Amino acid sequence: MEPFITVRSLGAPLPLKDVDTDMIIPAQFLTSTSREGFGEHLFVRLRASDPSFFMNQDRYRGAQVLITDSNFGCGSSREHAVWALRSAGIRVVIAPSFADIFASNSGKNGLLLVRLDRDTTNALLRECTEGEVVLTVDLERQVVVAHDGREWQFPCDPYLKHCLLNGLDDMDFLRSRLPDIRATKARLQEYSFFSIGTPNR
Repeated sequence: MEPFITVRSLGAPLPLKDVDTDMIIPAQFLTSTSREGFGEHLFVRLRASDPSFFMNQDRYRGAQVLITDSNFGCGSSREHAVWALRSAGIRVVIAPSFADIFASNSGKNGLLLVRLDRDTTNALLRECTEGEVVLTVDLERQVVVAHDGREWQFPCDPYLKHCLLNGLDDMDFLRSRLPDIRATKARLQEYSFFSIGTPNR
């Protein structure tokens, strides 16, 4: 997984509440277990129905920061929704709130979710729609910085932060702690009546 330190990008606006995973990637496109190729179908229905949708505008091409409204990622628990966002180049989603399962899937796939209060996100949505707002998302400092110098702190779980900064998924993290795991196993074997993993002789 690609490490996440900072991302500097134009903000792309999606001023909708309760964007569910079927809106992000419709079920008809879930024909593969590979994580690749889903980006071309990201928000396909919204793109088809709204010429002003951000993905239909050249000025947002290459944007890595998506700004949206509350309860983003609700609905079914499909991990493909996160794969589609990442495949399309989105690395950060800023919103007041996210669906729990979507949030869990995001962290495991290198997508950073930034929770900012509703007034801030509404202001950013308006500014990104009316003009261009360049944002720098600094995970190490847990801060979003606008091009005019405004800053907003955001919370981040310490474990998730460690994994994102170091490009680790859950299995990578466990592998990185193998020396500690083996040392703990050895200590437990020494003080236990029964060996761990082998019969006590």
